[in-house]
Amino acid sequence: MGKLIVHQEKAQNIAELIKICPFGAMENKNGKIEINSACRLCKLCVKRGGGVFEFVESEIWIDKTAWRGISVYVDHVDGKIHPVTYELIGKAKELAAKINQPVYAVFLGENISQKAQEILHYGVDKVYICDKKELRGFNIENYATAFENFIEKVKPAVVLVGATPVGRQLAPKIAAHFRTGLTADCTVLDIHENTDLVQIRPAFGGNIMAEILTPNHRPQMATVRYKIMDAPKRSDEISGSVEPLEVNSDKFTSKVEVLSVIKKPREVGIENADVLIVAGRGVKKKEDLKLIRELAEVLNGDFACTRPLVECGWLEPKRQIGLSGRTVRPKLIITCGVSGSVQFVAGMEHSEQIFAINSDSKASIFKIANYAVVGDLYEIIPPLIAKIKQGGSIA
Repeated sequence: MGKLIVHQEKAQNIAELIKICPFGAMENKNGKIEINSACRLCKLCVKRGGGVFEFVESEIWIDKTAWRGISVYVDHVDGKIHPVTYELIGKAKELAAKINQPVYAVFLGENISQKAQEILHYGVDKVYICDKKELRGFNIENYATAFENFIEKVKPAVVLVGATPVGRQLAPKIAAHFRTGLTADCTVLDIHENTDLVQIRPAFGGNIMAEILTPNHRPQMATVRYKIMDAPKRSDEISGSVEPLEVNSDKFTSKVEVLSVIKKPREVGIENADVLIVAGRGVKKKEDLKLIRELAEVLNGDFACTRPLVECGWLEPKRQIGLSGRTVRPKLIITCGVSGSVQFVAGMEHSEQIFAINSDSKASIFKIANYAVVGDLYEIIPPLIAKIKQGGSIA
């Protein structure tokens, strides 16, 4: 990173200089040029400003050896641990093995001491637990206080958080407090020998896969969606230890008080389906979705869609697969007329078996499919449904 410096003494024609910026990021304040928040650091003003503007690289050096370990935030509701936690522990163990560092879990809440023992079955080195009445329910200010205390005490090189409703609130607040980077919805994580975390996620509407590093700041933070990583197998034996995380009660100075919690009725979403039939752009009209629903019904599965169908209003957002929708990992997924954009693939590429139907032989979905059928879904699905109903061979 760096910053722009304006040499005011060289600015002769301020009005003309301001016109250089295509983003309107320069203003005339009392005869001086000021750079506002619209600046994109495109450096066009440096090239065309005749020496008035200068870009200075800012080097922030940090002692990376002072930050050790891969930590995972334990996401839970009333002590019931979200499965994404175990997936992140699996990835943390993989990353930690590459740099020979420990794996930590940080567990915040009330009456959770006994629940922490379960995490030790998954191979973490330490579970730091803060069990306080101030952490009853999710209060972002109090949770952030406890989490910040953990980071200041332990100094983990990496912090992994599940991209759940809680994680998506908590992670940005922690990152802002430590003035460090946060990469959301990562699909791939790796690590260099110097402990720099490689964070990969789709960017620019899914057109590219961005590789993001935070080399000059610690801790490095990333959120990951449920069903993206592989959870380790639960061991019958316990390893590691539980360590209390002491936080003085007077540090919990939240201005928010949780008066009550109304539980939302539990829904069975597409994330829990073992078989999914997915409709894409190849479905010509809304009425034709009955084909998709019927195929899902005969296979005792559920149906889903890609983003364009949600934008058309054909199906509700909760049935959308992709980074802007849901992440799924069924035993079988059948895509019907789906091209296979990066955003969509990121939400389903870990399915056990991928069966793709598309009339375009060059469709991207075929690159990840286990089975590919080139053809019109309107000609393929009806006889497929008939065969399944008859109990005959699909081949």
